[in-house]
Amino acid sequence: MDGFTDFLWLFFILWIFITFIFPQIRYASLKSARASIISRLEKAFNAKVITLIHRQEKISLFGIPIYKFIDIEDSEEILRAIRMTPPDKGIMLVMHTPGGLMLAASQIALALKRHPGRKIVVVPHYAMSGGTLIALAADEIWMDPDAVLGPVDPQISTQSTSLPAPSILKVVREKGVDKVSDETLVLADIAEKALNQTKDLVSKLLEGKLPKDKVELVIDRLVMGRYTHDWPITAEELKELGLPVKTELPGMIYELMDLYPQESARRPAVEYLPTTPHHRIR
Repeated sequence: MDGFTDFLWLFFILWIFITFIFPQIRYASLKSARASIISRLEKAFNAKVITLIHRQEKISLFGIPIYKFIDIEDSEEILRAIRMTPPDKGIMLVMHTPGGLMLAASQIALALKRHPGRKIVVVPHYAMSGGTLIALAADEIWMDPDAVLGPVDPQISTQSTSLPAPSILKVVREKGVDKVSDETLVLADIAEKALNQTKDLVSKLLEGKLPKDKVELVIDRLVMGRYTHDWPITAEELKELGLPVKTELPGMIYELMDLYPQESARRPAVEYLPTTPHHRIR
């Protein structure tokens, strides 16, 4: 009986370690490794390095993953980091995000735009919606050759879903104001305001970086509903719009991304023997 009791105690201790302690040790190790690479990047590029990485990490209580998007907490932290950066020092913002709150993304983008030093946004995989808005504030956008940005057309929330602002206006325009409900007309009014606000914001972010005709082209392609909101816009397309895109990333960026593991249950069923991609640069 004593042996069985000892076994239960040992099992309980192991369960506590595996469930609570080991994930925290692993997380601390990951944070330390990330800090080391961030420090190397700062020395290599003489810039304050900030990361905005939205991945699912199975490190929370009971291993329950958390979906992350750009939110007010992100904007508070990034604004604080930008304020702490000396005016003569550059900023390198590494982003991997599906987007998020317009308010938070706008705050980050405007703060980045105002910083007098060199601004670089690095996109290893994708930065959609609000992430794209932030990228437009940068002096340079560094992307993996296969990375993408996305449209920034406003999405209008309803009780059941979100609808693209350009599509709402198209419905009213094609059916006529006397053929749609009052609710749709209210949505159309909000949609028109949201579109105008987004156009003004994009113009402000691109001011001084692109000629007026190129700014209008960016607005037409990214804001006005030419694409669905989740459409991937490649680096080559962005270059054609006149945006300052470079398709070579430092190898340290890939090393850094390796330290943000995706939650295992959501990982794709892909296996391979890792090698160094030919397009990585040091």
